[in-house]
Amino acid sequence: MSTPTGFDELIHPATRLSVVALLAATEWADFPFIRDSLSLSDSALSKQLHTLEEAGYLEIRKEGGGRRRRTKVRLTDRGRTAFEGHVAALRAIVEDAPTATPAATAPAEDTTTPAPATAAEVTR
Repeated sequence: MSTPTGFDELIHPATRLSVVALLAATEWADFPFIRDSLSLSDSALSKQLHTLEEAGYLEIRKEGGGRRRRTKVRLTDRGRTAFEGHVAALRAIVEDAPTATPAATAPAEDTTTPAPATAAEVTR
């Protein structure tokens, strides 16, 4: 099976895909909001943001100074296009997957009468 057009290896890892999906739903997001929403550490999120920024998928803006410094993040047009293409590629993969044939079902177990207790269960 060939990889569908639009599949993006950079976005595909779960953490980056989660970051990009979160950002796709908003114009700008604060670093703490992204971190807390995805249950990531500061360093793990910083690493992912840096990777996506280097690819031109994100814009990172630092505002304020000192203790009031805030980091805001947004998807660039390039990042939004890459995300939309990746989602379309994932949908194509799922839609093209062969449909599973239902397996033969085993007879249902009789659950009306409880099984007798073993010696080990009685001594507990």
